[in-house]
Amino acid sequence: MDNKTNGFFMISDINNCIIFGLSNGDQFAKEVAEKTGIRLGSITTSRFADGEILVKSDNTVRGMDVFLFQSTSNPVNDNLMELLIAIDSLKRASANSITVIIPYYGYARQDRKAKGREPITCKLVANFLENAGATKIILIDIHSAQTQGFFNIPVDTMTASCVLFREFRKNNPGVIENLTMVAPDYGAVKNVRKISEILNVNLAIVDKRRPKPNVVEISNVLGDVENKDCLLIDDMIDTGGTILQNIELLKNKGCNKIFVMATHGVFSNNAIQKFEKALDNRLINELYIADTIESNLKINHPHIKVVKLSSFYAEILEAQINHKSVSDIYKKYWDIVCNKT
Repeated sequence: MDNKTNGFFMISDINNCIIFGLSNGDQFAKEVAEKTGIRLGSITTSRFADGEILVKSDNTVRGMDVFLFQSTSNPVNDNLMELLIAIDSLKRASANSITVIIPYYGYARQDRKAKGREPITCKLVANFLENAGATKIILIDIHSAQTQGFFNIPVDTMTASCVLFREFRKNNPGVIENLTMVAPDYGAVKNVRKISEILNVNLAIVDKRRPKPNVVEISNVLGDVENKDCLLIDDMIDTGGTILQNIELLKNKGCNKIFVMATHGVFSNNAIQKFEKALDNRLINELYIADTIESNLKINHPHIKVVKLSSFYAEILEAQINHKSVSDIYKKYWDIVCNKT
């Protein structure tokens, strides 16, 4: 059976599909397999005394269409190497196609040469994945849209904002009437503006500057936030410094409630403790993140909402298998959000 079309592989039969989850994607794989009815495979990662790893499928994959879940979050290099070895093993086992789903894509921020002699590691990782044998990549809220161009294989770049916002509206049904969406910097404006237009709410932009390396200076907010409920939206929270400075500025400008929403909760350098303190002191009312980094499922704070994406991923994979529009999935989620009263 040859499913090649225009040089790429097509998936033609759900019964010919199998899902695997690696060390940082196992929970996703289990939940998506249960929701879609796609067979859940077993894959074993062995570690040798010298630090090398061996990844081997416990199931035959010959001629099958494989979905492989793995976030390349901390420890980034270990998770990335495990993923590359897994792809190579599946390719050499004669899989028909290998769709790699990376909820959190490590090295995504190294996407350009900001200074002389710097690498473009995001592109390097793309080369690794492609050369290892991946036939398609699915990313979610990637840091820069140009990452798609680093690949010569199909790349779907999803966004979780509709799923996060559905949970936000469910918990705060009347909030839209007094809501201002806030972009924490100019890089986030495009995404935040799109959401504000869908919901027909106000937009504000925080003016962030870098006067010197590793120093962030937040000076002003462009837009009306006085007596407003503000929702800060970003693709990720790493150390949290920018977001926390944003919150201080918004409070000084007279806003009411402050909510924070980000797809990826990286939380480096004990950032989670800083946000828990801000939540306890009611500087932030609620924090929403997705479960793209599985360790965040262990966070236990009443005002930190870790939103699961397995149902969303299940719909994405079903659309891919059945050759249906992904745009219809987004429309369904936003219709639920907009009709919420």
